[in-house]
Amino acid sequence: MQQKVLIIEDTPASMSVMRKLITKAGLKPICTSSLFEAKHIFAESAPEEYLCAVVNYSLPDAPSGQAIDFSIESFLPTIVITDSLDDETRIIILKKNIVDYIPKENAQVYQYLTRLLARLDKNKKIGVLVVDDSRVHRSAMTSLLRRHNFITFEAPEAESGIKVLHSNSNIKLAIIDENMPGMSGLQMISELRKTYSEEDLGIIGISADTNSGLSARFIKSGANDYLYKPYNHEEFFCRIMQNVERLENIETIRRVANSDYLTGLPNRRHFFTRVEAIQKTQPKEQSLAIIDIDHFKNINDTYGHDCGDYSLKQLAKLVAEYFSDYTAARFGGEEFCVYFSNIPHTEALQVMEKFRLALEQKQLVFEKQKINCTVSIGLTSITKGGVNGMIRIADNHLYSAKNNGRNQVVTD
Repeated sequence: MQQKVLIIEDTPASMSVMRKLITKAGLKPICTSSLFEAKHIFAESAPEEYLCAVVNYSLPDAPSGQAIDFSIESFLPTIVITDSLDDETRIIILKKNIVDYIPKENAQVYQYLTRLLARLDKNKKIGVLVVDDSRVHRSAMTSLLRRHNFITFEAPEAESGIKVLHSNSNIKLAIIDENMPGMSGLQMISELRKTYSEEDLGIIGISADTNSGLSARFIKSGANDYLYKPYNHEEFFCRIMQNVERLENIETIRRVANSDYLTGLPNRRHFFTRVEAIQKTQPKEQSLAIIDIDHFKNINDTYGHDCGDYSLKQLAKLVAEYFSDYTAARFGGEEFCVYFSNIPHTEALQVMEKFRLALEQKQLVFEKQKINCTVSIGLTSITKGGVNGMIRIADNHLYSAKNNGRNQVVTD
């Protein structure tokens, strides 16, 4: 179901811009020009249909933020827009339980709105751990984080915080206070970095200590950022957003580096990295298969390279479906590779046969042309020589499959 964004705005030009931005973000704008109209429309909807509300601070029937209060009381994450930039208005707005406020000073602030909307949706899957021995401080931070739809976790000291991290893989960011009983914040960060890299877990150190060297000590111990107490609302969220987005950017770069551009499957580089890591755990049983499309040159020559690319993508979808529990990759050209760990060789053979038959029975249609596609497969469970040795043996079996008539699995 497409999520809605409630807009309460009486300026037509501003409403027009926000409607376009929200629609472009894949959300459905529900446009109202007054508090009265917003109450009427919202009463006819379920609150869970809405991602958030974007509310003007001053409206003809709500001149002093009453529309903001309505939105918050309706349990909607609320973004405030305002024509006024004075400190008094800003302070009034920030005292309310809002997500953020946006002054209408230039076109760039509306781009910030787009960024906020995207974050509110993404944050629903992101866990943030707050480790602080003060319940008051923990509650204050988790309350702010929940306004942005983060999943929140709390711990009163380092040891329990580490346990929470180990038990919840969705935690991407930890906010750690320095002064705690037992293990200090600096010691906890140092301990965490033995397990979690800066690419996997963001850490923000926090302290009321005004020692100018403490922030540097946090960074040197493995923190990504540092906050002084007391912090203001806006700085807190800016630091949180920057650190979460940094992790997402790293993940994007990692995914691009490890993915095949055409099929979206893991690439050869990722395959070797993954298999070598698994082999270090010394699995009891291993198998490796190389899959090659039969007569692929004929497909390209007869129907064109676009059809060849289409065939590769369709095969990749089948590879992703049948080998989701194993390590699979596009190896290059028309070759794919699959690695099985702690799986009996007979079971690996059965899986490969099911895959081969599924492709044999699948008819591809490209620009009204019907294409039948088959594969030859070489499979081995001989582990001598590591992953490279297994590839050489599987490759020899693949050539045997090709020479023996294609569309078959040859194994040890």
